[in-house]
Amino acid sequence: MSKKGKDPTAQRFGGEFGPYRKEGTQGVTLSTFKTLVWTSNIGGLLLVVLALELLFVQQRFNWGFLALVLGVAVALFPSNYEIVGMNEEDGDND
Repeated sequence: MSKKGKDPTAQRFGGEFGPYRKEGTQGVTLSTFKTLVWTSNIGGLLLVVLALELLFVQQRFNWGFLALVLGVAVALFPSNYEIVGMNEEDGDND
C-alpha cells in the first residue's frame, strides 16, 4: 500500500490519548476522566471477583486466569487518557 498523497500529520483514531498529544487534539476533561476511572475500577473489580470464583470454587483455571487478566486490563484502561486543563500556562503564574 502506498503512502503517496497522505498527510504525515494526520490524526490517528484516538490521537488525543496517550502521553503526548499532537496539536489540535482535545483530550478529556477531569470529570470525564473521573467517570472513566470509577467505571473501569468497578468493572475490573467485578472481573477479578469472577476470576476468583472461577479459579477457586469452580476450578476452571483457564477461564479464571483469562478473567483475571481482563480485570487488570480494564482497571488500567483510563491511564491512556490525557486530562486537559491540568498543565500550567505561561501567564497563569501571577
